Amino acid sequence: MLIIRALVLSLLFSCASFVNAGEALNINSAKAEVLAETLTGVGLKRAEDIVAFREDNGPFKSIDDLVLVKGIGSSTVEKNRERISVD
Repeated sequence: MLIIRALVLSLLFSCASFVNAGEALNINSAKAEVLAETLTGVGLKRAEDIVAFREDNGPFKSIDDLVLVKGIGSSTVEKNRERISVD
């Protein structure tokens, strides 16, 4: 169990360091857990909503399209604009 916990934490830290290294997180391919861990003001439920939205509607064409997800407002988009991409 401790090994699994260590692996999960290692994965989360590597994802966080990827974003912190100046690389933007692609909201069209990121898993819900990574979105929740990386984006300010986005918990797991909202991250799951982002994934469900893109599965139902296709990829986001712009970062601003995130406001089409129920519960994501323009202030959340602005807080995270530098962290995310659609490429």
